[in-house]
Amino acid sequence: MSDDPRKFAELVNELRNLPNETETVEFKENNTDPEIIGKSVSALANAAALTGAEYAYLVWGISDANHDVVGTDFHYRQKRIGNEEVENWLTHNLKPSLDCSFEEGNVDNHHVVVLRIRAVAHMPIRFKETEYIRVGSYTKKLRDHPEKERRLWLLLKPEGFEEGIVQEKVKGADLKILLDYWGLLKLYGLSERFTPDAMIDQLEQRNFIVRRDLDSYDITNLCAILFARHLSEFDRLERKALRVIRYDGDNRVSTIHEQTGVKGYAVGFEGLISYLSSQLPRNEVLQQAFQREVGMYPDVALRELTANAIIHQDFSIDGAGPMIEVFDNRIEFTNPGHPLIETLRFIDSPPRSRNEKLALFMREVDICEERGSGIDKVIHAVELFQLPAPEFAVLPHSTRVTLFAPKSFAEMSRDDRVRACYQHACLQAVSGKQMTNTSLRERFSIDDRNYPMASRIIADTITAGLIKQSEPQNKSKRHMRYVPFWA
Repeated sequence: MSDDPRKFAELVNELRNLPNETETVEFKENNTDPEIIGKSVSALANAAALTGAEYAYLVWGISDANHDVVGTDFHYRQKRIGNEEVENWLTHNLKPSLDCSFEEGNVDNHHVVVLRIRAVAHMPIRFKETEYIRVGSYTKKLRDHPEKERRLWLLLKPEGFEEGIVQEKVKGADLKILLDYWGLLKLYGLSERFTPDAMIDQLEQRNFIVRRDLDSYDITNLCAILFARHLSEFDRLERKALRVIRYDGDNRVSTIHEQTGVKGYAVGFEGLISYLSSQLPRNEVLQQAFQREVGMYPDVALRELTANAIIHQDFSIDGAGPMIEVFDNRIEFTNPGHPLIETLRFIDSPPRSRNEKLALFMREVDICEERGSGIDKVIHAVELFQLPAPEFAVLPHSTRVTLFAPKSFAEMSRDDRVRACYQHACLQAVSGKQMTNTSLRERFSIDDRNYPMASRIIADTITAGLIKQSEPQNKSKRHMRYVPFWA
């Protein structure tokens, strides 16, 4: 029974005086289905955080229709699910741990039970691997309401994903197991004689881990996502592992192989790139009487676009991580979240990332381009390989970059040619140059005699509003120069 019957009755009467069920108050009468209870608790805890309430309440013994006190047969101390009491069962199935407590008492001579649920503090509560939310008086899956999901993450993590704590009070000996020590040595360029204890000190100095006491540390999300030996050891981060999928043909009908990353992004990056390269077709070339194989796609483009998918993802989008899909005619690099800058400005804009510390470290250990996005390096490499221009697309909840396999000029569509023309103009601009008919012919390997073909592409790109003449007053076609629309 409640420690204070009078306060318990006041709480129940306050809740039932609400005109309707709310996002933080739900009445169950006699419904004690454990699955429904678990989903309701997840939804109420998340909704409390979203609405700014300190607590949410699940109440048995109150009529849902008119909020009359009708009593309930539910006695939570006697309720068992399998061999477990309901409180223990909820503890095991609600992650991360949640502060909630049952109270019971008599109101108007009827037995009433209240489950008081504290609002979540650090991340959404999930029941059996699924997060729920209240939408009005209904319990729904959080992922089906992306705007609520996004707002909830922003509220729960004002310090950002990187500073958030993924595992608390980890002993020093366990740190050496959870983190890839040898991978860290390689990243830092340290001798094998560098001790694990010295490495722990270095991680602490750089705020990858936070000391709790003499031999106990909190591991940040940034530390785990970069250095984990197994991402599955860290709650929720397993879903952020990068996946590589190889398809048979040009569509997703038949999968040849799928590989999901195991290690943290930094310690596993080189292995990931090696695996990706092994899944790509290769061309044989004859060079000075020796035949050798070369990749169909430039290595620098593969590295930069893989790093970009990792660095620029929106970690607040739950249940999704970066993905690379390999088709016969293209590679698609997809990451959760929309870009912070317009796709047309990827080449020239200063780098911006949601995850600045993650980006900084990846640049520090030479995993990606020093300037930030490295897209200009990608475009330059694509032009050297005479590939179609990459395509940058914003999808409903993600960003996708597509690298295309070789195409002849005749096989390229009008859009392919316009996209390549614009990107070439951008690359020239960031290199301190200006595009000309001659430079565009070199881009497409068009014979000098066919300069009208380049002129048509330039005219189409001007019509699309992507480039302009650098000197509109210049009427000499031979000396005409062009710049991107933003120059």
